[in-house]
Amino acid sequence: MLLIPAIDLKEGKCVRLRQGRMDDETIFSDDPVAIAGRWIEAGARRIHIVDLNGAVAGFPVNADIIGRIAEEYPDVEIQVGGGIRSFDVIQTYLDVGVDYVIIGTQAVRRPAFVDDACDEFPGHIIVGLDAKDGMVATDGWEQVSQASAEDMARRFEAAGVEALVFTDIGRDGMMRGVNVEATARLARAVEIPVIASGGVSSMDDVRALCAAADSGISGAIVGRALYEGGLDLAEAQRTANELTGAV
Repeated sequence: MLLIPAIDLKEGKCVRLRQGRMDDETIFSDDPVAIAGRWIEAGARRIHIVDLNGAVAGFPVNADIIGRIAEEYPDVEIQVGGGIRSFDVIQTYLDVGVDYVIIGTQAVRRPAFVDDACDEFPGHIIVGLDAKDGMVATDGWEQVSQASAEDMARRFEAAGVEALVFTDIGRDGMMRGVNVEATARLARAVEIPVIASGGVSSMDDVRALCAAADSGISGAIVGRALYEGGLDLAEAQRTANELTGAV
């Protein structure tokens, strides 16, 4: 169970949103590169970065900062989401050292784009499925589609994506606990790894996710709990390693 610190970028700053609302933010730092270093020093082996402005605009807005983080910490895996809707953007991120790009809105709107991306950039494509009451949301969570998360998960597994990032919008940024049941249900529907996101707030959540690891949950993205001190990354990863038998 890999715990993955989140760095959400808005106007060059590291922030956290509540339930994806761009007008409900908490600013934690104006130096995202230093924040990445903080989590890496604590033992992070992968960093999850979201260009929040890009998710709304439909194209990267904070790409320069992401490139600086990748350049500064080349030995740590980086996955990036937010506004990734063209091959040029994917190639740009991979060129600066990003390991995985997360396709969200574009995946739901144009599933064939994911097919082509997996063919063009094998091993580097992750699909982000953000769901509200089991239905996929898009456009920075502003629109809820008619597609179920499980159906879309199977569709993208067949396309050849490396993994899925599943976010329960109702829990994200609210410190209410991760929706383990919904995440495990999605993970059981596919054979590729599923990364939990949204609501991880305590060691109890880490233990619950580890208990469901057999369903196919391979990791968890952690945000607000790390920034507000409710969860210690090093301690949480040690506990996860012990519970899942990881080295």
